[in-house]
Amino acid sequence: MKREEKRRLVAQEAAKLLYFKLAEKYNQAKEKASKSLNSKALPSNLEVAFELDRIANEVEGVSRQKLIIRLRKEALKIMKDLEGFNPRLIGSVWRGTARNSSDIDIVIFVERVEPVLKVLKDKFKDLEIAYPSKTDKGVTQRFVHISVRLPSGCYVEIVVRKIEEINEKNRCEIFGDFITGLTVKQLQKILDTAPLQKFVPKKNRRKLSFNK
Repeated sequence: MKREEKRRLVAQEAAKLLYFKLAEKYNQAKEKASKSLNSKALPSNLEVAFELDRIANEVEGVSRQKLIIRLRKEALKIMKDLEGFNPRLIGSVWRGTARNSSDIDIVIFVERVEPVLKVLKDKFKDLEIAYPSKTDKGVTQRFVHISVRLPSGCYVEIVVRKIEEINEKNRCEIFGDFITGLTVKQLQKILDTAPLQKFVPKKNRRKLSFNK
């Protein structure tokens, strides 16, 4: 069996693990898939994302498009509530690659988190706050994550960042591009003109079956 074929099989298995929630992270899914297939081949995150997209299309069909539009509309609504805190839609709902069980991911940029919490607590009962940290090259960053459960049952994950970080660029570990996201105005325009528009690098669009 050729090396490319081995990678594809591992990518398919890893995608299944992610889709059916038998793994949470891409690296974990790839390692489990490689082990279960007794293969040393490790595909890229992008290869796994392609297979994950294919599975989502096969399982969800046309309902997936309706889901993406609904999630974007729900994202717009809560972003308007947070408009004073520089919200941006990121993640799979921004990308247009959302599937069943996808959360809405929003990042905000503020000086203080207290006003944000006041706005959210006034509007939502199901709200949780976490304080995760990340260490990279010896530098530890601490974040505030707010999880909100909408009446529809969907979860919104809000990452709070410092206002001075608003122009920083972070590279996506899956697609390799910079995570730009959508502002309130940009998301509104997308919903008005092209509600299913995808935001992936041009070189990768041909790999995503739902863009055909």
